[in-house]
Amino acid sequence: MASARGKTGDASNEVYLLEAKNITKKFGEFTANDNVSIALKAGEIHALLGENGAGKSTLVKMMYGSLQPTSGTLFWNGEQVEINNPSMARDLGIGMVFQHFSLFESLNVVENIILAIPEEDDIAALAVKIEKVSAQYGLPLEPYAVVADLSVGERQRIEIVRCLLQEPRLLIMDEPTAVLTPQEAEQLFITLRKLTAEGVAILYISHRLEEVRKLCHDATILRRGIVVDNVDPQQETAQSLAQLMVGEAIHKIEARSAKKLGKTLLKTQNLNLKSGLQFGVDLIDINLDVRAGEVLAIAGIAGNGQSELFDALSGETRVSKKSTIQLNGVDCGTRGIRFRRKCEAAFAPEERLGHGAVPSFKLSENVILTRHDSDDDLVRYGFMDGKLMKAIAARITKKRDVRVSKTDPEAESLSGGNLQKFIVGRELDRAPKVLIVNQPTWGVDAGAAAMIRQALINCAGRNAAVLVISQDLDEIFELADRIAVISRGQLSKSFAVEDMTFEKVGLLMAGAHEKALPADNDAADNDAADVEVEDNGAPV
Repeated sequence: MASARGKTGDASNEVYLLEAKNITKKFGEFTANDNVSIALKAGEIHALLGENGAGKSTLVKMMYGSLQPTSGTLFWNGEQVEINNPSMARDLGIGMVFQHFSLFESLNVVENIILAIPEEDDIAALAVKIEKVSAQYGLPLEPYAVVADLSVGERQRIEIVRCLLQEPRLLIMDEPTAVLTPQEAEQLFITLRKLTAEGVAILYISHRLEEVRKLCHDATILRRGIVVDNVDPQQETAQSLAQLMVGEAIHKIEARSAKKLGKTLLKTQNLNLKSGLQFGVDLIDINLDVRAGEVLAIAGIAGNGQSELFDALSGETRVSKKSTIQLNGVDCGTRGIRFRRKCEAAFAPEERLGHGAVPSFKLSENVILTRHDSDDDLVRYGFMDGKLMKAIAARITKKRDVRVSKTDPEAESLSGGNLQKFIVGRELDRAPKVLIVNQPTWGVDAGAAAMIRQALINCAGRNAAVLVISQDLDEIFELADRIAVISRGQLSKSFAVEDMTFEKVGLLMAGAHEKALPADNDAADNDAADVEVEDNGAPV
């Protein structure tokens, strides 16, 4: 492991573009950043790494003016500055691309961009600039395209181009490749290298450590709000970077040695579903099957029908034909989630706080949410067994290494990673025959992610059928026996993991498997409504 190299500027008189010295940020009694120093050079890509809750977001928000430090000093080009708000940050030359997009879907590209550039008042002139800048940096955009009609990758381009039009000297990027195909990510890397060649500094936050090693010149590691090391990521391994972030060795995923598959436990037949959301995605002729003892992973860029598919499989959204969805040998298409749990199926949704758990409920109370109909010992004649609820919560907490500040805390008091471990653990504790998980490690640090992935593999090893919906290709290749890809509501056929590559998955994520539907295609029916089609036969 490379040793720290003193990147905070204390060891030399070098002038940095942005330097943070001894920054501390407190929220009441809680210290989010404790005496943090970091220095960013023009023309370099600097990674900011740390597990969930390490203080990364707090630090960059102070650089961008969204928060103010409790103590410490910021320097811009060697001069002390106070960045009181994002507008002041942009005036200095600091731009930020956030992980979650801030776009109005009903507006077009140029209308979204002009909202962030108040000095611009000529839409036609701005549209010309957008075309020029987007082409210059390999991020092509159609200025008058409506955002709702664009892919997630194209929406990411809008966020980046919006920043570039303001000619930043420092660009802060938070998980920029989380929603991109491998091909789109490679194009982004080309763009970032072009920017650094022009002297722009980039502060890069990512949990994808291999791309950090490939792209970044320096890395600052935060742990619990403290800088624990400054390293050259190209001299590290992904494992050593993860260990620095977490402070201990990361659990190495153990694959199952023998995979003996049983009967099909999860099956859909021509699943068609009209989305009830204005900008939702219709499911079109989805056919899949998962056998006992295997993991089928469904890859795809966010917003391509994953949520609609999970809702249909879990019973939160129903179809009108029983045989459309089969769980553990039982036709369930018309039945709700309670019936499906009685068929020994378990479900872990993408949104953990508010969907997977009630924030104000204690962990023991959250146990009852998914077991009140399927566990006769837990609920009898309408009465809950509080002692057993607490015992189950304690068992899950211990087995899944859920770190809590007190016995039986409220769900909202847990970090994202610990709550995710609890929710997945709660479903695994039922020993389900079928387990369906949507984004199992979204926003979860490396240590928690490894534990969750191992638990899913072990579940399949106990002859359960496991379906994982994920945007993380590293995760998919680590977990899956077979891989399928969903794009614009259409599911590709599945392939054995050994027959797939990142590039092949990327092509499918871009829609290589999609079929244009004729206007009179009965397969696009959802028993209740037709899928609307354009004149060329493609689904709207």
